[in-house]
Amino acid sequence: MGSSAETSGTALVVGGGISGLLSARGLAAAGYQVTVLEAGTEWGGCVGSHTLAGLTLDSGAESFAIRSDAVAGLAAELGLSGRIVPPRAGGAWVQLPDGPRELPKTGVLGIPANPWDPEVRRSLGIPGTLRASLDRILPASVGTRAEVISVSALVRARMGKRVLERLVAPVVGGVHSADPGLLDVDMVAPGLRAGLRQHGSLAEAVSAQRRLRRVPSADSGDTPASTGPAKAGSAVAGLEGGMHTLITALVADLRRRGVKLLSGTPATSVSRMGGGWRVGTAGATFDGGLLVVAVEGPAAVELLEGQVPAFAGQRPPAGPDVKLVTLVLDNPDLDRRPRGTGVLVAPQTPGIEAKALTHATGKWDWLAAAAGPGRHVVRLSYGRVDGAGGQAGGPDTDEELLAAALRDTETLLQAGISRGQLVDWDVVRWRGSLPFAAVGHRARVAGIREACTAAGNLAVVGGWVAGNGLAAVVSDTDEQIRNLVH
Repeated sequence: MGSSAETSGTALVVGGGISGLLSARGLAAAGYQVTVLEAGTEWGGCVGSHTLAGLTLDSGAESFAIRSDAVAGLAAELGLSGRIVPPRAGGAWVQLPDGPRELPKTGVLGIPANPWDPEVRRSLGIPGTLRASLDRILPASVGTRAEVISVSALVRARMGKRVLERLVAPVVGGVHSADPGLLDVDMVAPGLRAGLRQHGSLAEAVSAQRRLRRVPSADSGDTPASTGPAKAGSAVAGLEGGMHTLITALVADLRRRGVKLLSGTPATSVSRMGGGWRVGTAGATFDGGLLVVAVEGPAAVELLEGQVPAFAGQRPPAGPDVKLVTLVLDNPDLDRRPRGTGVLVAPQTPGIEAKALTHATGKWDWLAAAAGPGRHVVRLSYGRVDGAGGQAGGPDTDEELLAAALRDTETLLQAGISRGQLVDWDVVRWRGSLPFAAVGHRARVAGIREACTAAGNLAVVGGWVAGNGLAAVVSDTDEQIRNLVH
């Protein structure tokens, strides 16, 4: 590209995951000529797809949280509002050391809104329920005084060890692949502590957050549709055809807007160029007035620390290596959906190596129809950060993962499962890409955002700064691009 004078009205985006594509859309809508540089050959990052047994399935994110209308709003803008669907009724289960239990109908991160709900009481027992009930009479200052507190410390202080181990740890492990003692509650459950201060108890704060969540209906776009307490796992929605269809629509939208999408073009360097930025690749350099870095945290810091000194020393730890094993099975016994939409596994449960199982054909009607009677898709997740912050062990090779997935599926779904029923399978590995919202990371993010503002014409986006989940990434990316162009 040309001189710095020619970069006015141009923008570069490094990274073609969901946050990079959203950044490009926002910049193009603001009138910028945008170029996106993506190292890989596929767009969308963790919102990807793969094909098994003739079925196109999500290889990463397969749903989105409905705590805000961010994703539903984006889907509507892309013409997909009519494809938003809730999961099937039936809810999810948790596998505990003493057997399976239904997850409570109302909860946030597994924290119950009412410890005396029958499903909660069965998981906690009477002593655990009595201890959790103390939350109602504890001062609101308990768990809110500290500037930063972990999920574990908050739950233990308010509701006790039993709630932490039997409800919260399985949910947090399934969603965030980490021990709740390592995670900043304000990053993984924004607004929860503010609700505690406002309502006086953690249970009431959870209840208030749940009242704000509604499941979109397929025939009314993103219009709320709620008829009483939602089953566990239903505070999410999906897209008919899979979440990867959002990326297909987003890429098509960017092409219509004239955005230049360059795959197979990894950024190797970033430097200041006049009032703008220059990005070097193996074969060329690209100049732009604005720069958005939309890659995982360690890579973002590595690219920028030479030009933005405040980034030095801000490299976050890599997230956990997550391995997703998808099985397509011919097994009519699974038509009865023995564990609803799936099972989360308490870390201390012996004999099971998976941290979660999603019964995808039991969760999504559109997929069950596409697969047909007797054919089922299950997806198991392996890999988590342990209580010391290291990677927990477990199966690693594809064959080890397949053997573990067959064993775990049989145990978790309480159905006979054999290799003879296996129609197709795949292992997808996400190495260190899941955001790790550790205690202390929020302060790091604040410092990084201040450094971007001071540097000028620069934004950093993605799950590692926004928090885990599509809703957080979409909302944060929109905000950062608005700040950048105004």
